[in-house]
Amino acid sequence: MAKVLIVDDSPTETYKLTSMLEKHGYVVSSASSGADGVAKAKVERPDLVLMDVVMPGLNGFQATRQLSKAPETSHIPIIIVTTKDQETDRVWGMRQGAKAYLTKPVDEPQLLKTISSLGQL
Repeated sequence: MAKVLIVDDSPTETYKLTSMLEKHGYVVSSASSGADGVAKAKVERPDLVLMDVVMPGLNGFQATRQLSKAPETSHIPIIIVTTKDQETDRVWGMRQGAKAYLTKPVDEPQLLKTISSLGQL
């Protein structure tokens, strides 16, 4: 089954997303910061990354850019999942290499539809 890495500094958000995904058979791991997320993605090579934006240290935009530029992780699709709902944030997130952009709170059907739109997951 597909492996998903959730990068979010909120334990509550991580728990909600993990519950949604595991119920549908996904194998989930998590990281609580952008830097940890980048490091974990390089080791685990997940099939998908769900990336928060507002995190201490390396934010989600920076982490997305690093993952999408690194040869060993550039093939991994990234969905930004954030409270930042301005159009400029959405455009910036996509320019950093994200394949999709969702605003919190994310509902389960929306998340699953977005994941399936990315292909073989």
